[in-house]
Amino acid sequence: MKHSKLTALIFIALILGVLFGHFYPHAAVKMRTFAVIFLRMVKMIIAPLLFATLVTGIAGHSDVKKLGKIGIKTLVYFEIVTTLALIIGLTMGNIFNPGKGFATSSVANPELLKEAGLMAVTTPHTSIAQMVMNIFPTSIVEAMSEGNLLQIVVFSIFMALAICSVGKKAQPVMDLLNSVSQIMFKFTEYVMYFAPLGIFGAIAATVGTNGLSILKNYAKIIFSLYTALAVFVLLVLFIACKYARISLRNLLKAIQEPALLAFSTASSEAAFPKAISIMEKFGVPQNIVSFVMPTGYTFNLDGSTLYLAMAVIFSSQICGINLDLNQQIIMMLALMLTSKGIAGVPRVSLVVLAGTLASFNIPLIGVAILLGIDQILDMGRTTVNLIGNCVATVVIARWENAFDYDKMKLFIKDFDSDKSDDLSLCDTNCENVSENIEG
Repeated sequence: MKHSKLTALIFIALILGVLFGHFYPHAAVKMRTFAVIFLRMVKMIIAPLLFATLVTGIAGHSDVKKLGKIGIKTLVYFEIVTTLALIIGLTMGNIFNPGKGFATSSVANPELLKEAGLMAVTTPHTSIAQMVMNIFPTSIVEAMSEGNLLQIVVFSIFMALAICSVGKKAQPVMDLLNSVSQIMFKFTEYVMYFAPLGIFGAIAATVGTNGLSILKNYAKIIFSLYTALAVFVLLVLFIACKYARISLRNLLKAIQEPALLAFSTASSEAAFPKAISIMEKFGVPQNIVSFVMPTGYTFNLDGSTLYLAMAVIFSSQICGINLDLNQQIIMMLALMLTSKGIAGVPRVSLVVLAGTLASFNIPLIGVAILLGIDQILDMGRTTVNLIGNCVATVVIARWENAFDYDKMKLFIKDFDSDKSDDLSLCDTNCENVSENIEG
């Protein structure tokens, strides 16, 4: 219910922002301050959120050794699929060029962005050697203060590996970091309560500065992302389902309830319990579901990963930075690491995007622009995250020769019969209503 209310408030803020920007353009321009304040709040949670979730995510799955082949196969599959998501995101970004022709003055003037810490040097890294040198921090405190996401990721990985090696003696540290992780999830939730105000300010200032014509640019971004997500589902996930010898259509039919929940709330966590229950009924063994699904929400967020690739291209294009193939490959390698720090809560992709852009010295104005329509973008990418993790459970079960095809057929049969019963009940009710009206 909380997620539904927040979603409704965000859409109301979006509509009010458009109307306010159109009818009161001079006053609307001043509303950009709300957007900048919200983005500053987003920036302040980057370091602790990423550090806590990444360390607990890696160290907390030290039981991969116990699971043996299942753990290794799961991580291999996740890496392959997320890499394909990055490739599709970069490819579609270069095809659609959503950032070209987008005026950077549409959200906030440069001085205000500098005050918010959203402007940076516009010289991206140009070589693999430069990127590799930059990802190793001299001080984790400095890395956190500067919001250097790559350096935080590297430190977190080494920290997690050390915790795994120490074993039981490191349990107090794990307990502390688990507590910090939970606190940061709640912290992030509180920050996101300010999203409607930030979105109102961003969209009002955008429309007030450029008029309603700017909405065409937003439509282009939305169309580009949803097309890329559809290509990923119909290409990558379709092939994965073919390998597992199941119908993608039947899988989508089975998980339509949690998928709709994920789409409407833009939260993977909201749909997580229902998805696990359905995948067990669908024929995936409980031990595989209980490992692959939670791990997937740390390492296999396909929709968010694809979005990050497109968002980086968009952010560089609006700043007039043309990334060549070599630079885009470097960026993709970096996103393979940074995308693993995404938590399953709304708007966290903005946090990771801000940190990634800062690591490559690209101005963060793209984050401010995307803020206005992030709810719409988040709904699509969160749904694909859910679908991707459900497909992953089936693939791993098939890989282990543990998938129960008879159970799947029975589930689909029962599902279809339930739907037909609902339709027949609806027809009966309609007939009764018609008779009552005639009477």
